[in-house]
Amino acid sequence: MNTQEQMQQIGQAAKQASRHLARLSSRKKNSILEAMADALEANRSAIQEANAKDLAAGKEAGLAAAMLDRLELNDARIDGMIKGLHDVAVLNDPVGEEITAWNRPNGLHIRKVRAPIGVIGIIFESRPNVTCDAAALCFKTSNAVILRGGKEAIHSNLAIAKALQEGGEEKGLPAHAIQLVPTTDREAVRELCRMTDSLDLIIPRGGESLINAVIEMALVPVIKHYKGICHTYIDASADLEMAWAIAENAKCQRPGVCNAMETLLVHKEIAADFLPKMGALFHAQNVKLLGDSTCCQQIPSAQPASEEDWYKEYLDLTLSIRVVDHIESAIEHINHYGSGHSDAIVTQDDTSEKQFLAEVDSSSVYVNASTRFTDGAEFGMGAEIGISTDKLHARGPMGLEELTTYKFVIEGTGQIRE
Repeated sequence: MNTQEQMQQIGQAAKQASRHLARLSSRKKNSILEAMADALEANRSAIQEANAKDLAAGKEAGLAAAMLDRLELNDARIDGMIKGLHDVAVLNDPVGEEITAWNRPNGLHIRKVRAPIGVIGIIFESRPNVTCDAAALCFKTSNAVILRGGKEAIHSNLAIAKALQEGGEEKGLPAHAIQLVPTTDREAVRELCRMTDSLDLIIPRGGESLINAVIEMALVPVIKHYKGICHTYIDASADLEMAWAIAENAKCQRPGVCNAMETLLVHKEIAADFLPKMGALFHAQNVKLLGDSTCCQQIPSAQPASEEDWYKEYLDLTLSIRVVDHIESAIEHINHYGSGHSDAIVTQDDTSEKQFLAEVDSSSVYVNASTRFTDGAEFGMGAEIGISTDKLHARGPMGLEELTTYKFVIEGTGQIRE
């Protein structure tokens, strides 16, 4: 069987599974999710052994430290996957939820209700925990899912998917409801992107090159989880102690993720007071700084930033810093160079706060908090499928509601249209 035939078979099996999923009650789905969590715990050693193979291969291939960090499955991250399954199990099931309802003069009762999308393809890189998160969220919303991870995590992904499938099947998980593409052949991605007869949506999660490739190939609708060029703007009125803490956390707490700060903007009136200590804090964390001329004057260790640097998602301990004349300059910079992901203002001024919130065109906009909170779990949504930088049909962290569409249900008593 060639790759095309294999993918077509996977797609048709997923389509059949989606019809069985539509019949499952919320209680049944929750019991299956709990069984999946138990199976992950029971297979912890096997999953970590598989992950060790991927880490060894990644080191040999010269993967960057940030990529290896994303790839690693330590006990805490496996605990996080298990907790994610439990969290999703206790969340309200949106399928069948009534969004709105009304009556027509002719007696028809019309309801707008949430419904599964159908079959969702997830194409992702590096982080094997996505296998678990995506499977849980798609299953809870009665969507069949086809997962295609990167070659760097193939052993980890296979081990996780096997545990989820076997654990879930014991409690009634429909066959082929959760499938992992077992090949690392790139042709599998091309086929997945063109399976309009069996696939309803593709969600790519990964680097810019992956997302661009999926967009170019796709005949199936795509929701992009694009790069995170996240900004923090320190306003003239900012509490400096708060600003130092927020900026350090946004960059250093975990630099290899999409909600980490990549550019720091500072109002010129406080640059002399703010930047020297900020530079020292970043120096202690081994952050490489790239700045404009004013930044380089205040932080001598900073190197001049190029025009291209303002567009970069570093995913590492590198940061761009620009000093701006006023809040309008900060907003203009964010909307021009940003990716519409997450951006923050640190301010004590209500007018600045309102202007920033109204004019910054991003999926998540913060006041006096770190951008690192852009995450489904941190938002109380349970595990997330990712963070959409699109505006249709979902934006920001995608939880359960964002994995549903809707249908109109019309109930009558024999009405016919004249």
